Amino acid sequence: MITLHALTKIFPGGVHALDAIELTIADGEFFALLGPSGCGKTTLLRTIAGLETPTRGTVRIDGKDVTALPPGERDVAMVFQDYAIFPHMDVTANIAYPLRIRKVPRAERTAKAAGVAARLSLTELLHRRPAELSGGQQQRVALARAIACHPAAFLFDEPLSNLDARLRLEARTFLKRLQRELAVTTVFVTHDQAEALALADRIAVMSDGRMIQVATPAEIFHRPATTFVAAFIGSTPMNLLPAHATPGGLHVAGATLPLPGGVTPGDHLTYGVRPEYMTLSPAERPDAFPGAVTVLENLGTHTLVTLETPGALIQTVVPEGHEPPLGTPVWATPHRALLYRGDTLLTTR
Repeated sequence: MITLHALTKIFPGGVHALDAIELTIADGEFFALLGPSGCGKTTLLRTIAGLETPTRGTVRIDGKDVTALPPGERDVAMVFQDYAIFPHMDVTANIAYPLRIRKVPRAERTAKAAGVAARLSLTELLHRRPAELSGGQQQRVALARAIACHPAAFLFDEPLSNLDARLRLEARTFLKRLQRELAVTTVFVTHDQAEALALADRIAVMSDGRMIQVATPAEIFHRPATTFVAAFIGSTPMNLLPAHATPGGLHVAGATLPLPGGVTPGDHLTYGVRPEYMTLSPAERPDAFPGAVTVLENLGTHTLVTLETPGALIQTVVPEGHEPPLGTPVWATPHRALLYRGDTLLTTR
């Protein structure tokens, strides 16, 4: 278990990289830190690892206060974005290096490296050097080195970002299966929301050194707590539309929808609906947004359709082959919509 209490990091110049972080990561949990560049996620990971010293607050691993301990005494293993494997060592020596630092006898650490390598399909590569390996093989060597020392926690700093698209998908599946088998607490930093949704048991969405929402992938996708999270999560951004409540209903993008509970006439809100949760109709509907098709974007099995509606552009997703022609008038019916007052989730419709 990893517990962070009031964790704060202020860099010279008064930059708050971390702002009083409170977090508990359970034993065996795969936990993702997600957010845009500069949000503080890598600083948080490095602080857990001991590579950064917090300005205030504490870090506990398995109940032990490790805030003042150096990285080597924290019982964690970190895999970096560039893998950080030694170019002058072969695969065996790279995997065994943490054991060598711990003064494990040569025969024991060589046997351990061979066992871990076999688990990761690296046996045929044990005598190669990093320059002779592909990106995916180098990534597995870095993982094998982390596994070899049986840490209390794995810390991953965007370990898949240097892989091409196909290899990244394969590595993602492999990494999730491996973490389940090892049952080691894992903290995974990424800016890729698809990776976080696919891998994590829970996700913390970060911005400006703060955790905006901590929840399961399903909850974060279906009920983002703020408009920032709503816009950040999803392969296509959520439609966030200005809405005005009157006694006659909720006015949004040319449509008048039933007034949801908890909303009173005069409220100015933000109406959110994901492109995946809208359907198009060629016939006028009273509960739909009227618009004209302006852009079609092929996504493979689906097409992203952009509609120009009164006062806003709306995007929706339709199956391949069901795209309305450009310029066609259509009505987009929303399903599973959200309402935000200011920046905060209010209710669902």
